[in-house]
Amino acid sequence: MGAVHFSLVKVNRGFIVCLWLWGMLSLSCAAARYGSSRQKFEVKKHLNRLNKSPVKTIQSPDGDIIDCSLRCATISKQPAFDHPFLKDHKIQMRPSYHPEGLFDDNKVSAKPEGKATHIPQLWHRYGKCTEGTIPVRRTKEDDVLRASSVKRYGKKKHRSVPIPKSAEPDLINQNGHQHAIAYVEGDKYYGAKATLNVWEPKIQNTNEFSLSQIWLLGGSFGQDLNSIEAGWQVSPDLYGDNNTRLFTYWTSDAYQATGCYNLLCSGFIQINRDIAMGASISPVSGYRNSQYDISILIWKDPKEGHWWMQFGNGYVLGYWPSFLFSYLTESASMIEWGGEVVNSQSEGHHTWTQMGSGHFPEEGFSKASYFRNIQVVDGSNNLKAPKGLGTFTEKSNCYDVQTGSNDDWGHYFYYGGPGKNKNCP
Repeated sequence: MGAVHFSLVKVNRGFIVCLWLWGMLSLSCAAARYGSSRQKFEVKKHLNRLNKSPVKTIQSPDGDIIDCSLRCATISKQPAFDHPFLKDHKIQMRPSYHPEGLFDDNKVSAKPEGKATHIPQLWHRYGKCTEGTIPVRRTKEDDVLRASSVKRYGKKKHRSVPIPKSAEPDLINQNGHQHAIAYVEGDKYYGAKATLNVWEPKIQNTNEFSLSQIWLLGGSFGQDLNSIEAGWQVSPDLYGDNNTRLFTYWTSDAYQATGCYNLLCSGFIQINRDIAMGASISPVSGYRNSQYDISILIWKDPKEGHWWMQFGNGYVLGYWPSFLFSYLTESASMIEWGGEVVNSQSEGHHTWTQMGSGHFPEEGFSKASYFRNIQVVDGSNNLKAPKGLGTFTEKSNCYDVQTGSNDDWGHYFYYGGPGKNKNCP
């Protein structure tokens, strides 16, 4: 009997173990289903917040969908107005002052004349947004799902700003971001301008990017750094392709919780109907071939205090309200121009993600990428050449920078590189 009794106990224990495992599996499956449905709910909620009801939709040849959303009376539907400080904000449809002086209708045109003012965005081939609307690149479900979380979608990693050794010698970039820049510091700056050579650098991994931009920085490089940024970028993780795209960015706490790219969170207020933030730029420059560039100006309105952005000759895109910031409510303490890449070292060696054209600066025009006509805005609201222009790069064997000046290009520099090579293992 004892043996039989023991056998029954073993069977019962096995049965109990099976029941327990089945229960755990059921709970795990239920949790997974709940987590999946919760994620879908969060993604859908986020998409509804970003994608406002358009009055017109334009299908771009690169696969983008551009929504023409109402401006004017319903401009408050822009993502920018989700910010609590913007609920009662009175929209400015134009700046009070321009770096050339008092702002008037001659400073900006709906249809600037001449080839130099052509706006190279792919979606223009299939239509325009009408007066009273703004173009918004539609965010898709896949865009959000590629991010590490809904909360982090459209945000840069902490401490991705270049830190010249002269500014903060004890701080180094620890997250794989590398730069090749020119910069000025030691004064109060009320804006910056440059013409950026546009390329389509190759990216090794989808979690890496390559960009060229202007930074306007306020405060130290600690936890409360203020930054306004604009330029062009290739970012498969953010956009789902390898196209070169116009972008903006801002943060008031060193990329921790505030700020984002383009119109993907509250902050930047767009007023222009011709330019879509995050849309593809075409054509781009070719090696030993035709060269294309874009001009960007960012300046502080002396009267209202907001930071405005202009694209090309006369397209004022919109502004960052001054109350988004702490240090930048007064002025910028450093201006930076140049390139940035993410080096994830996924295969144990330096990435071969390119910066600029993917060629070193000594190769020169039509081979290396450039910034030209570099200027800053002074306390009298005038554009002037920068004084004491310095350069910085973490690894010059991977990406480098060389400055110069002449009558045609003013202050300029060539920059970039191929990433991994025999001198950059």
